[in-house]
Formats: sequence, C-alpha cells, structure tokens
Amino acid sequence: MEKSSVFDMIGPVMIGPSSSHTAGVVRIARVAIRLLGGIPDEAEIVFYNSFARTYEGHGSDRAIIAGLLDYKTDDKRIKTSFEEAKKAGLKYKFKSVGNASTRHPNTIQVKLKKGDQVIDMVGESRGGGVVKIVEVNGFTAGFSANLHTIIIEADDVPGSITFITSVIAHDDCNIATMTVSRKGKHDLACQILEMDSGLNEITLQYLRHLKWIKNVIYIPDIDK
Repeated sequence: MEKSSVFDMIGPVMIGPSSSHTAGVVRIARVAIRLLGGIPDEAEIVFYNSFARTYEGHGSDRAIIAGLLDYKTDDKRIKTSFEEAKKAGLKYKFKSVGNASTRHPNTIQVKLKKGDQVIDMVGESRGGGVVKIVEVNGFTAGFSANLHTIIIEADDVPGSITFITSVIAHDDCNIATMTVSRKGKHDLACQILEMDSGLNEITLQYLRHLKWIKNVIYIPDIDK
C-alpha cells in the first residue's frame, strides 16, 4: 500500500492551479528527459482520461513543455513555456485519449527524440506533485523518482539479477524497490532499482562496460 504524508497532499512550491495538473506533470517530464539524456528535439505528448479533458484549461500542456525544458515546479517560465520551447527549437504536438479504462485518470505518455536517441515513457500524476512512472520503452516500471533510480536494460541471462544487486550492494547502497520485466524468455530484460543513496561513477562505468548490459540510465534526483 502506498502512503502519503500531509506534504504530499498539499503539494510542492509550484506555479499553477493544481499540483496534479501542473507540479506532477512537470516532474513526469523531468524524469523523461533524464531517461533521454537531455532536452529533446521533438516530443509527442498523449493525455489520457481526466487529463485529456482538462489539460488546456488547467495548464498541463504548458507544464509538460516546461518540464521538457527542465524547469522546476516553481519556475515562473512555466507560464510562457510555449514561447520558451520555440526559442529552444523544441517541436511538440499534443494528443488526447478520453476513455482509456486501463489507465490511471491522470496519465501522460511522453515520446521523445533527441538525435538518434528515443524514449517512450508513461507516467501518472497521483496528486500533491507525487508521480509514478509505470512504463519505460514498453517495459513495466513502477518507480516514484523520489529516490536514486537506476534502469538497466540487459540480455536475459541466468544470474543477472543477483549479479547486478550484488554490485550495487558493494557500493553500500540499500535497495528500496526493484522491478524486473522482459520481452520474452532469453530476450531483452529491464531491471529498475530505487535506492536510498547514490551510486559512485565507477560503479556505473563498470556496469556499462559489461557486454551483456545494453543500457544503463541513472537518475539521482529529479528535483535538483
């Protein structure tokens, strides 16, 4: 069961009328650009359910673009993010899906491109600025982005989960949550771990050096 504090319900310091429709949306976008590795050249944003009906009136459209430009939840430029995106050369388009029964009411899908890099991420705004990232590039996710997070795409080889967690443990990191999904037996797998403390750069370099590990993304803190 997920627990929320009174601060989660009040929400963070922010620009906009609603923590769900602005602060949470900004944070979802800031996770997405960290997965991508920078501010995108192109973005396609899909608003689902409640968001599909209210994103323009509640400023969620400006909030998602602000987050893609790496603005924080209290940045005054959220109000002028469309103009700022034009200056930055960010091309974007919005879509809406009003009745997706399998999706959370406040769901956003973000498809980003930067050069040859692309990501496809689905996030939920849970209220009070709290978010949950539920999909990354077609893999099941389920992390909050409140902790240090590492995402590892690797060949589905025997012992890989134990090996990776052992490497992280030797860096004195306590694992808070772990999600593992794969596209098929002996196919590409994705392991997502949230940790109470950060990883050293040498640990990340070691993991990236292994031939059976295809991609390593590390998100230390999206609120900085």
